[in-house]
Amino acid sequence: MRIGEFQELIKELYLEKDKKRGIEGTFIWLVEEIGELARSLKEKEKKRIDEEIADVFAWLVSLANLTDVDVEMAVMKKYPGKCKKCGEKPCRCEEL
Repeated sequence: MRIGEFQELIKELYLEKDKKRGIEGTFIWLVEEIGELARSLKEKEKKRIDEEIADVFAWLVSLANLTDVDVEMAVMKKYPGKCKKCGEKPCRCEEL
């Protein structure tokens, strides 16, 4: 599934609920899911890490839907297939 297809699916499933919750409420849910991901990473629970990454991505896409951001286009513009700083693929920048 492409990012745009996933974004459309999330829109079909949850846009009405997301609109009622609003941008701030949706952002709060995203932050909560990031916290759950952090706990899963700390505890090194692979199954939970998978689930929490999926949840974080879904809530991020919900936020994009509420703010009229096409995630696939935004990603392609921001990450054009090479490092924006050094122009290399893979990145050869010194910092970690």
